[in-house]
Amino acid sequence: MNKIAEEQARIHQISAILYSASQPIRILSHLEWHRDIKRQFFANNAKELPKVSYPGFDPRKTLALVNQARGLLGSSDVDQWLQRISVKLEYGALMMASVGTKKFYEFSEKLYDKPTNAFTDDKSTPLELANSFDKKISSYANYDLGAPPPMCYLATDIAGQMELAVAKMFGDEAPKIEIVDELSANALANPKLIRLRRTACFTDLDAQQLINHEAYIHVATSINGLNQQHLKILAAGHPGTTKTQEGLAVFSEYITNSIDLDRLRRLADRIIAIQMSIDGADFLDVYHYFLTRIGNESQAYENSRRVFRGGVLTGGAPFTKDGVYLEGLIRVHNFLKAIAANGRADCLKLLFCGKLDIEDIPVLYKLTAMGLCQPAKYLPPWVKDARYLLAYLTCSDFLNKMDMPKVYSHYDELLHSIPQKIS
Repeated sequence: MNKIAEEQARIHQISAILYSASQPIRILSHLEWHRDIKRQFFANNAKELPKVSYPGFDPRKTLALVNQARGLLGSSDVDQWLQRISVKLEYGALMMASVGTKKFYEFSEKLYDKPTNAFTDDKSTPLELANSFDKKISSYANYDLGAPPPMCYLATDIAGQMELAVAKMFGDEAPKIEIVDELSANALANPKLIRLRRTACFTDLDAQQLINHEAYIHVATSINGLNQQHLKILAAGHPGTTKTQEGLAVFSEYITNSIDLDRLRRLADRIIAIQMSIDGADFLDVYHYFLTRIGNESQAYENSRRVFRGGVLTGGAPFTKDGVYLEGLIRVHNFLKAIAANGRADCLKLLFCGKLDIEDIPVLYKLTAMGLCQPAKYLPPWVKDARYLLAYLTCSDFLNKMDMPKVYSHYDELLHSIPQKIS
């Protein structure tokens, strides 16, 4: 065996070991709350902290496999990539073993960051973004958006639309759509199954949001990762991939006109609520915050549960994952703009070859050249036909170079001269 073949075999082996290490890490299912907890919470008139317990988790299998993989690592850029994955898997296992304690939050912060951590500009933060969205969206309160009358679409309605969409995109590999009684979110997806919560109340845009988010991103990248013969780790949705995965999923809603202000506000509220908990707010404080925002007791509970699952209900140690949706959107959006600005559209499809982080792209490009990383089998429609995406990014690139404070100053004067009475 020559040196190139030996190197390929070594990378293949480490990837397979890390994939095995990732398999026990099922964070969301481990943190799920039984529905009896919700019943008891409201039986107590929403005046007592929920009583929550979690199953035990033994991290030793994951840690042993991570150490085995590290024993095979060298110092190349590919090895550094594999080492980054090793760290994320290690933290993920230790976080699952620390549920219900402040240690859980320490690992959550390492994996998903916190709302006050800066973006790549070393200045702006997710919390600043959330507050900015909240302020701007509130300013539209008296404007007629032209939306249809509010209506609650049943899970069966959404399931029917999703079944048609996944059959068209994935054919024989299409995941099954299933409606279930208990679920930690309105919808969750894996390569073979998309589950919808029976009691969820869906809006007129939710079907397209879920198709673009769950099917065209989460399912597609899962199947693409499973098709990677030499880089099995690309099939693992470990915590190190979450920001890019959720960022791509929300961007997919955005670029297909499936997103709306309510969705943006929900994502912003999650970040604000996480920071509230970090600052000491308990479950009841956050529950009342959401209740004043949306006026729905059941949904206020569900939103609060997302913040506190796995953490400490008395405050100070939340689960910070829900901060990655908007942060991921900004990261993905900025990366795509950089692709256009640098004339590197050739890197676009690499984002979908499996479960990965944006920072992995240079290594994956190299691994593609080595014959180890295979092209994505399934691409979202807005990437498969990238004409609109690249036209949008091309215009956006020029707009970014303009002196926007000066532009805003000009139009501020114009707008301030108009009486505010138009609804």
